[in-house]
Amino acid sequence: MPKNEFLKARWINLLMLNYEVDPAVLAPYIPPATELDLWQGKALVSMVGFLFRDTAVKGIKWPLHVNFDEVNLRFYVKHFNGKEWKRGAVFISEIVPKPFIATIANLLYKEHYRAMPMRHSIDDMPGGLTKYLYEWKFDGRWNNRLGGTVSDADIHPIVPGSQEEFIFEHYWGYNKISKTKTREYQVEHITWNAANVIEPIFEADVAQLYGKEFVPYLERKPYSAFFADGSEVIVRGVEKISAGQAPPK
Repeated sequence: MPKNEFLKARWINLLMLNYEVDPAVLAPYIPPATELDLWQGKALVSMVGFLFRDTAVKGIKWPLHVNFDEVNLRFYVKHFNGKEWKRGAVFISEIVPKPFIATIANLLYKEHYRAMPMRHSIDDMPGGLTKYLYEWKFDGRWNNRLGGTVSDADIHPIVPGSQEEFIFEHYWGYNKISKTKTREYQVEHITWNAANVIEPIFEADVAQLYGKEFVPYLERKPYSAFFADGSEVIVRGVEKISAGQAPPK
């Protein structure tokens, strides 16, 4: 197993519904030693649904924990390490169907996982379209879903400098440990192919799942919506970084 490899899996069929929010809403979640990474002056959060496949943790494929769904809410930050800026993601909420995964991630890595029953569907539609749908059961009801339709003909390499690149090309993750400490980990994968999402779907109990402060933003039409085919992904190491590193002027 390569050095510092924590997790190896395939992440596939990623849906990203992106919403502009007031930066003040994200302020309590920003890890020390990072700052918001903005897209053309806009603070974006993404509702993300995708599939884990062939998952191995520390080289071990745990029975019944190899293939599963995930839905998460994330936003974007950057960290200056003294030499360069690193662009990364911060997770506000992550939902999986496996309590064991949620417990381990929360205890060991200060993640924000919750375990709920989940299901997904992939349906071929007329005209070369495919509909993807992720659903999760909360408070006894299957009334939470994230989905959209993708044209197979629209799938293309991500264009440098595009909003798709801003959303998908984040190769670092940051978790707030305390007022002065942050965990940093590296995410490796090839550049994915992407497409626009037609007729995006997001219905959920936003106040209960994500907080009342997100209701005005997540209950309106998304700013943008993208699909990515995905690939094998490797998550490496966990490093602790501290606040106080001055960014370049």
